[in-house]
Amino acid sequence: MTSFIFYLLAAFAEIAGCFSFWAWVRLGKTPLWIIPGTFSLLFFAWILTKIDVDMAGRAYAIYGGIYIICSLIWLWAVEDTPPDKWDITGAIICLLGASIILFAPRS
Repeated sequence: MTSFIFYLLAAFAEIAGCFSFWAWVRLGKTPLWIIPGTFSLLFFAWILTKIDVDMAGRAYAIYGGIYIICSLIWLWAVEDTPPDKWDITGAIICLLGASIILFAPRS
């Protein structure tokens, strides 16, 4: 359960950090937005090291599925655009793949 919380924290930290750059470049916000965005991205990278998985690549692969779900939550909550059926279908497929990587028996 702790790893799942770390994955969620990492996802929202990465999304917030990247969004700060998006807001500056694409939405015309002040360049000061990159200051908290940079700290958010640093927090994202640090928090991923706290996840209890033996290999970094496997942690990132599992994270990918959770990141997609969190991105769609961000889309809805922050950008006020609800996910459509294709967003949800794609997210389910990605989450299924991440679950296989996470729960597969390792020899």
